[in-house]
Formats: sequence, C-alpha cells, structure tokens
Amino acid sequence: MEITTDRVDASRDLLGEGALWSSASQVLYWVDAMGQQVRRLDPANGVVTNWTMPSHVGSVALTSSPDRLLVALRNGIYLLNLQDGALETVACPADLPAGARFNDGKVDREGRFVVGTILADPWLRIEGRKAAGKLYRLNADRSLEVLDDDIRLSNATCFSPDGRQLYSADTPDSEVRVYDYDRTSGKVSNRRRFVDTRTVGSMPDGATVDADGCLWVALPQIAAVAQYDPEGRLLRTVPTPCPLPTCPTFGGAALDELYVTSLHDSGNGRLISTHPESGYVFRIRGLKARGLPEVAYAG
Repeated sequence: MEITTDRVDASRDLLGEGALWSSASQVLYWVDAMGQQVRRLDPANGVVTNWTMPSHVGSVALTSSPDRLLVALRNGIYLLNLQDGALETVACPADLPAGARFNDGKVDREGRFVVGTILADPWLRIEGRKAAGKLYRLNADRSLEVLDDDIRLSNATCFSPDGRQLYSADTPDSEVRVYDYDRTSGKVSNRRRFVDTRTVGSMPDGATVDADGCLWVALPQIAAVAQYDPEGRLLRTVPTPCPLPTCPTFGGAALDELYVTSLHDSGNGRLISTHPESGYVFRIRGLKARGLPEVAYAG
C-alpha cells in the first residue's frame, strides 16, 4: 500500500501539540499550546470542537468519562468538563519555577499520568547548575511525585507496550532517553540514552509507540517522523508535508493512521514557519504499522 498524506480539515494552530486518539469515542484530541485551546476532531463527520483554556496548554489525557479530559495547563493539572468547559483542579505543584509550564505527558499502562515541564528559556544551560524543570507522575489518588529533574524542555513521553519502559526527551539535549519503569510503584531507574537524534539532524519533539514496540518521534528540523525499533535502531524517516512536525499519534478504527500536529509560530519568536501547511494536522496512511489504545487516567 502506498504511503499517502492528507491534511485534516481544521483551522491552523499556532503550536499544535499533544495529539491523542480516543479508541472509545473514535475522535482525535490535540492542543494549540500557544492558542490556549484544546481541540477535538470527529473524523466521521468532520466536526471540530474547541475549548479555550485560561493559559498555555501542554497536553491532554483521557479519563474514564467521555465527558472529561485531563489537561496539563501552565501551573498544574486539571479536569476539563467537555460539556460546559469548566475546569476542576487536580494538582498544582508548589515548586514550579517562575515562567515554567507543564508540557508533554502520557498515561502509563496502570492509569497514572506522567508529565514534564518546559522552562521559560529552555535553551539556556548554566554550567555546573541543574536545570529547574522536572518530570512528574500524577497518581490515581491525585498525589504528584517527581520522577526526574534537571530538565529544560520535556517531550517524547510514552511507554513501551508492556509498560516497563518509559521514553522521554529533554529536547535541547537532542536525545530520547529510556528508563526502566516499575509498573507497580511507578518508580524509574537506569536512565540511559535510547537514540541520539543529532545523527539525523534534528532535536526530538513528541513521540508515540506502536504495537511492535517501535518508537515514532517527530523531528522538526528535518520535517519528518522517524521510526526506531525497540533497540534504538533507525528503521525509516517519513517526510511530513510541513516543516516543524511536533507530535504523532496512531488513530483510526484500526489504529493504523498516523496523525501528526505541527508548528506555525512558537510564540517566543524562536520558531516561525511561513510555509502554507505549517500549523495544520496531517494524517499519514499506508505505514503498515498499528498503534496501541491510549490508557485513561485512573483518578
């Protein structure tokens, strides 16, 4: 089957991120981080619904209710009522650095939400000093625990099919890390490099895992999504029709369509694309790969 790409019929995002497919509802969720919107596409009828947030929004996660989403906003994690747009506070850490905000996140196989932060200036590294960003785990009881620190721009959060490995990136370091992940306790250990994306000429952005355990990661600087096998070997790069792809997720009834968000304007003047396709969501078919259903937050 030939690989084909089409653009989703939705308005342009400033910074599309957080692509997430609901197998239960057969809809695609994503966020416009700079536009402060949570967005939903129903491919069956083409209807796009938007919810405006009070701040930047980093990512979303499913819950057991089709009428609620877990939403990572600037200062904390909230439940969004999709019926009336109301927000309920779930957890807001007291140690969030000034100017930092929550960014990429995914739910583990046990229903806990793992989410990291982005600093006000993630490209700044002070020699001999740890970066102030962190990787958190939101438990089912709504308690928030720190999994790792010294992070500037957390991305690429996802889990192996058996849930025993956690992938994550600190984007400015140009590598995707992997941790051993204890499914019972949610603790991480043995952090190590999984792939060095400098070898393909890009920093990593969002990522997802397919049913065979391969990692699919957006590579903005080369306008592609890369597929790596479970040992970290590059299998292929799939070009995207826009510069600056940001986050992939598998969707469709058979979970064999790859949806990819993209960036038009990062909002800080650092990344702006004038390409006419930038900022849109795309669907790639014919990849001969299937995703896994996303797990709902257990809280």
